[in-house]
Amino acid sequence: MANLVIDTGNTFTKIAVFEHDKLVSITKVAQLNEEDLKAIVQKHAIKKLIYASVKQDFDFKLAIPVLKFNHQTKIPIQNRYQTPETLGLDRLAAVIGASHLYKSTDILVIDAGTCITYDFINKQQEYKGGSISPGLQMRFKAMHAFTGKLPLVTLGENTDIFYGVSTNEALQSGVINGLIFEVSGYIQHYLNLNPETKIILCGGDASFFDTRLKNSIFAHQILTEPDLVLIGLNKVVNYQHD
Repeated sequence: MANLVIDTGNTFTKIAVFEHDKLVSITKVAQLNEEDLKAIVQKHAIKKLIYASVKQDFDFKLAIPVLKFNHQTKIPIQNRYQTPETLGLDRLAAVIGASHLYKSTDILVIDAGTCITYDFINKQQEYKGGSISPGLQMRFKAMHAFTGKLPLVTLGENTDIFYGVSTNEALQSGVINGLIFEVSGYIQHYLNLNPETKIILCGGDASFFDTRLKNSIFAHQILTEPDLVLIGLNKVVNYQHD
C-alpha cells in the first residue's frame, strides 16, 4: 500500500511516496501542480494522502482520501504543548517521526531550516515542547536589514574561520560560530539531563551542522535524518487506520 506525503514549507514543497513504510521517492517543487500529483497517484497506486502546509491550503481534486494535518489530527504521541494550535506542523511531525524511528528513548530533534528548532520528546512518547531560533540565512539577512552599513553576506567558501579579518569575515564568523555554540549548548543541556538522549538533525541546513558537530564530543550521539518530517507525516496517516 502506497501513501503520498506532501510537506509545504517556507521555501519549497516536498512530495514523497512511501510504500509499506519505506520511502521510495522524493520530489522538491516550488509549487504544487494538480496534473503532476495525479500522475504520481496513478504511477504508484496511491491509496492515502497527507499534507501539511505552513502557507497554503490543499484544494486539488484527487480520487483518494486526503488528510489535512493540523493540531486536531489524531497522533501516536502525547502532545503536551500548551498552545497546540500555534505549534508548527513541521515541528510536530518531526518529533513523531523521531519517536517512530527510535522508541523508548529521550530524543532532542534539531531542525535546521529557515529557523532552527529544538524539540524534545521523552521515552514515554510525550512531546514536551522546545525552542525556536533564527536560522543561518535569517541571521545574515537580519544584520544587513537592521543596520545602516553592514553588507549582506552568505556562508562563502571558508566556513571554518573563528575570527574575521574583514567585515565580511567577521559577519560570517559571528553567525557560524554563534550557531555552533548555540546548538552545542542545547545538546549539552539535554545530555546533562539524560546522557542517553539521542540527538537527531534534520532540515535544509542539517548537513552544515552534521559535519561540524560530528567532529565534536557529541559525535557518537548525533544522527542525521533529513526526511524526518516526511517519516512523521507518513506515520500519522497510517495511524488513522491503526
